Amino acid sequence: MRRLPVYLVLDTSGSMYGEPIEAVKNGVQILISTLRSDPYALETAFISIITFNTNAQQVTSLTELASFQQPTIDAGGCTALGGALELLAQKIDAEVTKTTAEQKGDWKPLVFLMTDGEPTDDITHGLAEFRKRKTGMVVACAAGTGANTNTLKQITENVVSLDTADSATIKAFFKWVSASISTSSINLEKGEGETSDMSELPPPPPEVNIVV
Repeated sequence: MRRLPVYLVLDTSGSMYGEPIEAVKNGVQILISTLRSDPYALETAFISIITFNTNAQQVTSLTELASFQQPTIDAGGCTALGGALELLAQKIDAEVTKTTAEQKGDWKPLVFLMTDGEPTDDITHGLAEFRKRKTGMVVACAAGTGANTNTLKQITENVVSLDTADSATIKAFFKWVSASISTSSINLEKGEGETSDMSELPPPPPEVNIVV
């Protein structure tokens, strides 16, 4: 079976402490429960979570939805976005099955990245490593006014912004991510190919602004 790997790369730095990080935890729960009720996603989507603060760590390795367990996510420290991109590249190498002459590998991974601030490390090396990997749709989200959309545009042309990092807005973002994963799963099942453009995703809710 060809899996659809989905990597959630989440900022858990000190500025996310309080309401924002609680909203992220709830958002992950909503995302998993929503996808579990979708037969297409349940069959194809596998989820991994990478968090980054002073360091980047994978808190959930690539896991099928049925066995997914909510990881511990706490806020504190700096914003090592470069480290997160480098770790993401390593995990794609280790976890995503490549297509060979003998077998069809996994679909190209979807990546949803969310941050609320400027990186505190140099992203140059991590960005270069990440760009060497074959990925499907990559969406970067600037949560609140502290995040620099120009930095995120270096990672992907698909950038969205949230005006605030409150619970309702972050919840809306995760619901849209869930719908986007579902749409991608359905398209694969129907043989319509991999999702590669924002126009192929469901329209975002009013809380989620597309950055052009």
